[in-house]
Amino acid sequence: MINQFYSYENEGILEIIPKISKKLEKTTMDRYDIEILHQLVSDGRMSVNDLSATVHLSQTPVARRLKKLEEKGIIKGYTALIDEKKLGFAFSVFVSVRLERQIDEELARFEARIEHLPEVVDCWLMTGNHDYLLRVVTRDIEDFEKFLVGQLTKIGGISSIESSIPLRCVKSGHARYR
Repeated sequence: MINQFYSYENEGILEIIPKISKKLEKTTMDRYDIEILHQLVSDGRMSVNDLSATVHLSQTPVARRLKKLEEKGIIKGYTALIDEKKLGFAFSVFVSVRLERQIDEELARFEARIEHLPEVVDCWLMTGNHDYLLRVVTRDIEDFEKFLVGQLTKIGGISSIESSIPLRCVKSGHARYR
C-alpha cells in the first residue's frame, strides 16, 4: 500500500484520496454473480449457454457479468483440479517451519528455495509460533523422509520443523465467494 503513495508524488492529497479509495473499494455482487461463481466452482468449464440456463439470465448478461468478474480479478483464472492420489501422491503432511531470524532477507531466501520444491504444494507465511505452514505431498512416508532429510533440513536459516500427518480431509474448498 505504501508503494502506491510513491507513484502519486507530484499530486496533491485531494487528487490521491479518490484513487486510493477506489483501489480499496469493496466489490459488491448480487445473487446472479454469486450463483455464477457457485456454478463455476463446481464446473469451471461450464459454457455461457449452460450458465445462463442455470442462473436464469440470458447469455449476453451472463457473458457481461463473467467479463466483469474476470476484469475485477474476482475470477483469477480457470484451472483443472487434479487428484493427487490417482497420480501416486497419496501422502500429505503439514509442516510448520520456524526460521532463526524473521527479517525480510531471510523470509525471501526461504520462500525462493521453497518455490523450487515440487513436494511443497502450499506455503503460507503465518503468525504465531511458526513462520510458515507447508503442505507437502509425496508418494509415501519414505518419500517424505527423503524430502525432509535431503531437502527441507538443508535450507539454511531454519531453527525448527514440526510435521503433522492428517488422517483424512473433512472439508476442502476452492475459495470463499459468499
